[in-house]
Amino acid sequence: MQRVGLGIQLRLLSGIFATGMAICVKALEAVPLGEIVFFRSLFALIPLVVFLWVRREFPGGLRTKRPFGHLLRSALGAAGMFASFATIARLPVAEATLISYLSPPFTAVLAAIFLREVLTPMRVAALILGLGGVAVLVAPDLAGAAWDGTRITGYALGVLTAALVASALVMVRNLALSESPGAIAFYFVIASMVGGLATLPSGWTLPDGPEMALLVGSGLFGGLAHIAMTLAFRHAEASRLAPLDYVSLVWVVLADMLIFGSVLAGTFLPALALLLLGAALPVIEARQIRRRSRS
Repeated sequence: MQRVGLGIQLRLLSGIFATGMAICVKALEAVPLGEIVFFRSLFALIPLVVFLWVRREFPGGLRTKRPFGHLLRSALGAAGMFASFATIARLPVAEATLISYLSPPFTAVLAAIFLREVLTPMRVAALILGLGGVAVLVAPDLAGAAWDGTRITGYALGVLTAALVASALVMVRNLALSESPGAIAFYFVIASMVGGLATLPSGWTLPDGPEMALLVGSGLFGGLAHIAMTLAFRHAEASRLAPLDYVSLVWVVLADMLIFGSVLAGTFLPALALLLLGAALPVIEARQIRRRSRS
């Protein structure tokens, strides 16, 4: 039985947890990227395993008939985490989050190619609007006399993150036909740990007390965000919850201003309008299809 109010609360809570994770990652300026990915994944295992155990999906629910499918999905997801954290290191958290809204239209295009889903005109329009929003956001840095290589790299990594996340989501859709959500999440976390650990020879640092607290926080917040999101979809329809993704922008903008003192680009608001419209179109389309099917 669905409880829509509870689903909405859980989705909002998931956004707050995700913002907490991003704040922790942003604050870890002196810690190497691979080390952050490893510890974020390691400590995310704690709430995830507890959650799966309570649902009686651990360890029995981890059995799989598609190990190579999990390997591909997990590799894409781990690469997306590396790119996402690298983006956050170079841009204000709000701008990094904004570019991530390219993921839904990218997902629609990739699903049409690999899953033979229908690529409707509205989904094409969503992709065009999303790319237009990113173009508006980066235009001053590309056209300006003072070339800010860090920001340009951050924008490129943000687009790459959206593409990798979209690719991973397409794989999740495919795997979900035969695999449990718990197994999909668990193997992704393990793959991210392995990917982070592989960077150890390149040089890690010994975290001090505050850095260790941030590493633990990034993992716990990330794991709790995933759990809250999973539970939210049990209590409310995806199309009803999707617009709540945009509420997360409020938290990250506040974090940028109050914690990091970041100044957002002057083009942030017009880019925001284009990207949010692009992200909203698939939701509007889904609701229209649902209304037609009921009539």
